[in-house]
Amino acid sequence: MGAEDFPPTGTCDLTTIGRRSGAERRVEVWYVTVDDRIVLTGTPGARDWLANVRARPEAVLHLRRPVRDVRVTAVEVTDAAERRHVAEVAWRLQPWYAEQPYSVDDWVAGSPMLVLVPGAPVGG
Repeated sequence: MGAEDFPPTGTCDLTTIGRRSGAERRVEVWYVTVDDRIVLTGTPGARDWLANVRARPEAVLHLRRPVRDVRVTAVEVTDAAERRHVAEVAWRLQPWYAEQPYSVDDWVAGSPMLVLVPGAPVGG
């Protein structure tokens, strides 16, 4: 499974393991495909799911189209130039992002950005 297996942008769910509770946490998030990579991002601000994957980067991506659950490893995008590239691509692919009251600089400085590295399908 790679980024070519689903639309360039959309919503999905991500199941993480709570960094304090150890319990599974499932959240709806936006994704975009950037340079054939699956990237989760959103408007600037803190996210519990981001804190969870920082503590434990293994997660499950729940795709809606096609319907599929895939184990992933989350890798945070920290390089400023790469963050800018992701933000610019995200704004082109998902107009909703550009409509928000944030600049690209705000996104580079404070948005969650994770590349999801696919592993094995769940149950397979």
